[in-house]
Amino acid sequence: MEIAHQPIRNGYFPERGIASVVATMTGGRQCEVGNIGYDGMTGIALILGQDSSSNETYIQVAGNGWRLPVEIIRPAVAESPSLRTSVLDYAHAFLVQSSRTALVNGHSKIEERLARWLLMIHDRSDGDKIYLTHEFLATMLGARRPGVTTALQMLEYRGLVRAKRGEVTIIDRVGLMELTHGAYGEEEQRYFGLATAA
Repeated sequence: MEIAHQPIRNGYFPERGIASVVATMTGGRQCEVGNIGYDGMTGIALILGQDSSSNETYIQVAGNGWRLPVEIIRPAVAESPSLRTSVLDYAHAFLVQSSRTALVNGHSKIEERLARWLLMIHDRSDGDKIYLTHEFLATMLGARRPGVTTALQMLEYRGLVRAKRGEVTIIDRVGLMELTHGAYGEEEQRYFGLATAA
């Protein structure tokens, strides 16, 4: 969808599915800095007057949505005050999500980070099953694969999730929220309007 430092040609507006925005360090280390579902759009740099991003964006969970070329998005945003307000509100919400992710990654245990990430994906998914590998999870969390495997086993032992090869099922959403110790909750709800009910 978006390649770092390359011109953004389209913005994507998912109706189903999830996109990941991933930062990469020299040497190839990666970490997700935000995810996008039906609540937003890719190409936020376009809205902020830029032609490219320093991050990559790619599809994490397949789905459907709308693709609009930059030649349509920019004039539409310039001509419609309500659209401009809406996309700028989303850009702000995404920046809140990214800064919250940085805070959590710097100060939370891996199982808390994993619980938060699973909740964020669950918010944007159609059901309780999330299809992913431990390797993918490690990239999203900026962690080592063995640490992610251990954290996932701990969540499973507590009865919060059920994990099998390539799949995690959310069993106890409220328990996952409690496990994050405040790393997930109020901020996400305030800016994204996502449900916190079990």
